[in-house]
Amino acid sequence: MHVHELNPWRTLIALSAFVILLIIGFVTMQKPLMTYQLDMKQSVKQLDIPAACFYPWQLDSFLQDKVQNVVLFDIRDNFVFGQGHIPGAENLSANDLTQKESIERLENLKDKNVTVVLYGEDQLQANGPWMLFRQVGFDNVKILVGGYQYYVQHKNELVASKSDSTFQKGIPKYDFAEMAAPKDGSVISQTAEKKPVEIRRRKKTSAVAGGC
Repeated sequence: MHVHELNPWRTLIALSAFVILLIIGFVTMQKPLMTYQLDMKQSVKQLDIPAACFYPWQLDSFLQDKVQNVVLFDIRDNFVFGQGHIPGAENLSANDLTQKESIERLENLKDKNVTVVLYGEDQLQANGPWMLFRQVGFDNVKILVGGYQYYVQHKNELVASKSDSTFQKGIPKYDFAEMAAPKDGSVISQTAEKKPVEIRRRKKTSAVAGGC
């Protein structure tokens, strides 16, 4: 015989307490800051939408204060941002992008029809955060094509980039050919001379005398 069968009131009290705990849990449960609104296929299609990108020639208008409804967010850390950034950009580190204050700021900008442009050291660095915000419904968030590196190298000719596709190819961080060049200034031969390989046959050694 179960112990609660001897005391039905104890069973009723335990059941009531369990139900109360469930109700309290549902009432106090917080709504998530972000919920996904795009599935994987829809997310991948975002990569082919030109309107989801902010191009270098558009950045020129922003720098000349010709555009009022655009906010630039530099997602690099605070130290790197302090060493140099695009004029007028705000620093919002990638580590803080999903904080409650940041999400509320983005929601406020979306309600005001303000375009948010994310950029990192290069375009690859901003791809992840940009894709995340597009997935959760921030269709006003764009990515700066080419990133900060492209801006630094072409900041005096941003308008000319409209007819130039180099910003889509990225900028290499290292010149590996220069790094591999000899330090004495000599030139690496492109046609190395092939030397014949001499084959020598090993001499047979005499068997060791003795045995079992």
